[in-house]
Amino acid sequence: MLQTFKNAWKIDDLRKKIIYTMIVLVIYRLGCAIAVPFIQPSAIKAMIAADSGNMLGYLNLISGGAFANATLFALGVIPYINSSIIITLLTVAIPYLENLSKEGEEGRKKIAKITRYVAVVIAAVLAIGYYFVLKNNHALLYTEGLSGFFAAVVIIVTFVAGSMLLMWMGEQIDKKGIGNGTSLIIFTGIISRLSNAVSAFVYMIQEAMAGKTINFVLVPLFLIFTVGVIAFAVVLNNAERRIPIQYAKRVVGRKMMGGQNTHLPIKVNMSGVMPVIFASSIMSLPGTIRSFFTIESEFANKLLDVFNYNGFVYALGYVILIVAFNYFYVSMQYNPIEIANNLRKNNGVIPGFRPGKQTQDFIARVISKLTFIGALFLVVVAVLPIITGNLTNTGIQLGGTSILIVVGVALEVAQQLESQMVMRHHKGFLE
Repeated sequence: MLQTFKNAWKIDDLRKKIIYTMIVLVIYRLGCAIAVPFIQPSAIKAMIAADSGNMLGYLNLISGGAFANATLFALGVIPYINSSIIITLLTVAIPYLENLSKEGEEGRKKIAKITRYVAVVIAAVLAIGYYFVLKNNHALLYTEGLSGFFAAVVIIVTFVAGSMLLMWMGEQIDKKGIGNGTSLIIFTGIISRLSNAVSAFVYMIQEAMAGKTINFVLVPLFLIFTVGVIAFAVVLNNAERRIPIQYAKRVVGRKMMGGQNTHLPIKVNMSGVMPVIFASSIMSLPGTIRSFFTIESEFANKLLDVFNYNGFVYALGYVILIVAFNYFYVSMQYNPIEIANNLRKNNGVIPGFRPGKQTQDFIARVISKLTFIGALFLVVVAVLPIITGNLTNTGIQLGGTSILIVVGVALEVAQQLESQMVMRHHKGFLE
């Protein structure tokens, strides 16, 4: 990967794209240091630490710690991500959006505009909600009255404006930079928080050197486990099933066309990190409800305690939702009937299966099996780091969502650089 980056740096237009992307990401990190007025960061950090697993902790993860520090980009790109997910789901249910998705470039532009408007609404709702959370937890620094109303407007508008600015920055990376802008912003935020894990790991080493014998076992085990999880995530992102395809020969004019043998690649992890993000969002709702409202009912509090981040019910629900969302997301992205019809139109056949119903059923079976395997892989990567962190009490928890995002984005950027270098006759990974 370093060699690919080095080769890309030698190409003038790729170098400009890389520099542009880095400048935008540096601006993002600077924005994460600009504090929002009237908010007390220490109170927010106490809220997040006191009730892990709620939406505040999830928001802090995706924003790269910006929410805990009450900065300009506290909401991060969550409103835009949620908006994109909602519009993607509604594209299947609403005929108008479905028709737009089939209209080519113009239709995609209209859908992108609708996604932005929905993102603004979601950002406003989140900003208002978190303002009241901060107010209920005494995290605001102002006196009641006119100043209170003014502070509310400033906080809400700043949260929304920061999120919309991030959305615009991500789109600029898509147009003028390298990689997916939104993914790179999340990637940068997660990487920026690695210092906390490094500090905790250094503390473990210091304790081991001071004579705490258990850390002589935990330190190497932690290193092995970290490398193993990252390697597992890389395999998960790259693994695919290749279905052989044969194209029949046909005469076009005086030329013989077709007769090629190729394959149809179907990735094991077809849905990426989306099922994990969906599951995290839903399982964090009980903790979020507790943060938003003051609940006096003893029964309601016990019910919410069942969904504690470290509890069995949370882990079980997390696993079930990851599997369910993986199947749902794949069913939206891959249509066996459409794939089979496209093969038949292009005179392509899968050896041993007749065009039409047999081909459709075979592709459906393959996709179903790969979806299940991909869901199990996602469950392992998402849940094992949490379990390990709780068992070892190391204070280091490598979130599965974080690992999948970091690995996926890094591989995506490397592939984009490689593909652009291949177009310019550079070897890159092919060396």
